[in-house]
Amino acid sequence: MARPHIFEPLLGRDAGRYRLVNRSKGIVLAETVEPAFDSRSRRTGLLGRDALAEDAVLAIAPSNAVHTIGMRFPIDVLFITRAGRVTKRVLQLGPRRIAASFSAFAVLEFAAGHPAVGATAVGDHVAVEAAGTI
Repeated sequence: MARPHIFEPLLGRDAGRYRLVNRSKGIVLAETVEPAFDSRSRRTGLLGRDALAEDAVLAIAPSNAVHTIGMRFPIDVLFITRAGRVTKRVLQLGPRRIAASFSAFAVLEFAAGHPAVGATAVGDHVAVEAAGTI
């Protein structure tokens, strides 16, 4: 990830100190950002888990596609560009499914039914920011 991107604040730091916000709508998407930036964590994703906390997001980068083969629960997904623009939203992606957005740089995975993800639209701007700011 040599070119500038939305996740630069997370590199080399504790991801728990940062949150994900929808700046277009002024809403918090996740209080905890879990990075998946290396090959192993991108491949593993949420496999083997029974759930994802409602206030958390798994940020997978670089990636423009995800699958839920072998997953135990549905997820909500946002695909974003390097700058944080939403290119696609998929709600309630169930097990044994594939979703992609070829113009995306990263995938954001949330617990299914997340109200803030439901309020986020294609074209909205999301950003990583220090916890406690708005």
